[in-house]
Amino acid sequence: MTDTPDQPTASPTRPRRSRMLVLAGLSLFFVAIFVALGIWQVERLQWKRDLIARVDARVHAPASALPDPSNWASITAADDEYRHVSVTGRFAQGKEALVYASTAIGPGYWVLAPLIREDGAAVFVNRGFVPLDDKDAQSRRPVAQDPVTVTGLLRLNEPNGTLLRSNNPDDDRWYSRDVVAMAGHLDVTNVAPFFIDADASPRVKADGSPIGGLTVIQFPNSHLSYAITWFGMALLSLVGGFILLRAEKGRGVSA
Repeated sequence: MTDTPDQPTASPTRPRRSRMLVLAGLSLFFVAIFVALGIWQVERLQWKRDLIARVDARVHAPASALPDPSNWASITAADDEYRHVSVTGRFAQGKEALVYASTAIGPGYWVLAPLIREDGAAVFVNRGFVPLDDKDAQSRRPVAQDPVTVTGLLRLNEPNGTLLRSNNPDDDRWYSRDVVAMAGHLDVTNVAPFFIDADASPRVKADGSPIGGLTVIQFPNSHLSYAITWFGMALLSLVGGFILLRAEKGRGVSA
């Protein structure tokens, strides 16, 4: 009787080594993803801080003359929004649009009226806020017929309505300050693609005149907490991967 050679058996370490490589690869993959997200949030944090600083400087700077109409097309949110500007002209009589607003002093309307410059160009001015009871123009002090100089913050057009409501020019219902559409509705030509939020001005409570200076300048800035969250997830992925690899190695030793 002759001996037959032993059949080779598969090494149990090979599939275990493969599992450990997969676990290590997945752990490093998630660590890299979370670290990248954390770095991105740190960059966003710096960008947001720079934005807040720029806007704060614009808001508190002395009012500068509004750019000429030839430069209006180049006005952007990044470079110009919330600039403190001034413009001189006459308010178009009998033309205004009321935009529904909810403010710190209650619900009501923004009163937007076109100011016509000497060169014929029109700039809508958000004269300010009036409560619901002052919606009727007859209940408010009329706008001046003489030339006036308005100072305020430059704001870009708001064409998209709100999340829940869309503007309806045909019914004269406005939920965002879409001055381009307002110009068409009120038959105002050569209008600027932005408006001016008027500064605060003295107001006698009984006269019903709009309350200016209520612009809310607030930029959500949660990037630091997001960055900490992503870096924490990266650390958890690293620790979790180490624990799983250690458990897998221990399983091989006890086998």
